[in-house]
Amino acid sequence: MSFESLGLSAELLRAVSEQGYNEPTPIQKQAIPVILQGRDIMAGAQTGTGKTAGFTLPLLQHLTTETVNRSPHEVRVLVLTPTRELAAQVAASIETYGRHLPHRSAVIFGGVNINPQIDKLRRGVDVLIATPGRLLDHVQRKTVDLSKVEILVLDEADRMLDMGFIHDIRRILKQIPNKHDRQSLLFSATFSREIKQLADQLLNRPELVEVARRNSTVDLIEQLVHPVDKHRKRELLSHMIGSQYWQQVLVFTRTKHGANRLARQLAQDGLSATAIHGNKSQAARTRALADFKQGSVRVLVATDIAARGLDIDQLPHVVNYELPNVPEDYIHRIGRTGRAGNEGTAISLVSPDERKLLADIERLLKRQIPVQVLEGYERTTVERPSAARNGHDRRPQASRNNHNDRRPKARNGKPAHARRRGRSAAPKQSSRTGYSALADRVFSD
Repeated sequence: MSFESLGLSAELLRAVSEQGYNEPTPIQKQAIPVILQGRDIMAGAQTGTGKTAGFTLPLLQHLTTETVNRSPHEVRVLVLTPTRELAAQVAASIETYGRHLPHRSAVIFGGVNINPQIDKLRRGVDVLIATPGRLLDHVQRKTVDLSKVEILVLDEADRMLDMGFIHDIRRILKQIPNKHDRQSLLFSATFSREIKQLADQLLNRPELVEVARRNSTVDLIEQLVHPVDKHRKRELLSHMIGSQYWQQVLVFTRTKHGANRLARQLAQDGLSATAIHGNKSQAARTRALADFKQGSVRVLVATDIAARGLDIDQLPHVVNYELPNVPEDYIHRIGRTGRAGNEGTAISLVSPDERKLLADIERLLKRQIPVQVLEGYERTTVERPSAARNGHDRRPQASRNNHNDRRPKARNGKPAHARRRGRSAAPKQSSRTGYSALADRVFSD
């Protein structure tokens, strides 16, 4: 199937061809015809499979075929995204594919001066891409009119719920026509019960489109788990980047502070690195991403703010320095590689305290992630306090040898704490499923 067979206009086909695309992806094949028919859609696909073009192409065609007269403040198409980076990506897609069309678009998000956004809105826009919080700021200032919205797009709706945007979304829904008087498109890589409930509020008899098993990952991404002691993760990461000559790697941490610290440590190891997270200004985030894409920065350390919305051509490596607390975020993190038909590698450095997080991810994926123990980084010791690791433990040798066994002595084969609680001292069986026996041996204390 070609793009011509989807019923797109000549101007859009020209723009697609200029980007070097000849055949639509599976999600584009199924979603574009449905959207062009004016129907609501609930679409799910793996990250990196062309979801953004799957809705930007047909909504741009809608603007050219359905000509109406609007006042300058009235928006015809509203696209909501959870993060600034994703909003910028959608805006870039609108500009790229609409370059031969007479549309007007704007992107608004927080963290930057609101006045230039107000000036652009006053001049009038057809397509508005926005994050919920900043959009409501404009609604309150009456610098934008959403009462005539013809198409509403929610991109990465599950992430919006994770980030607590549900109340903002409901306030925005009160500003736009009801679901029977507009077309609504809901796109996401993962679905949940909460997403289905949101879909009931948003969509009018939607067409459900899923091009792959729900909550699955791209087959072109090679996934590996490297077991390692927590205090040796940084050492292992530097070793892999240096010894394997990685020139571009995106590394995920759980916290902003952790991202800053790891970027500094990697720089001390001689690797050009920078961090990107929510505490950075928009200018700093844009600069860090640009430096990473251009190759002047070798390692980009990010929190989950970058798990969605970062579109980096042919990114070869993603590393989970720390596993995410939410299993679905793993899918979005590793989806930064293996995009647009390219192969990629996603590596997770997993310490013993993250065993449950790994089990939750595997349960979501319904598959085991291969475990590979790297020579020299086998888990052979129990985690110790930092003072002991640095050789500053001044306790007597006997005390150090016995510091892990301070419970009352056992009697009749049961520890004292088990007798007091009336429970058997036998350890609980793990509830984890799909986790390899090799990992159990490596992680066992």
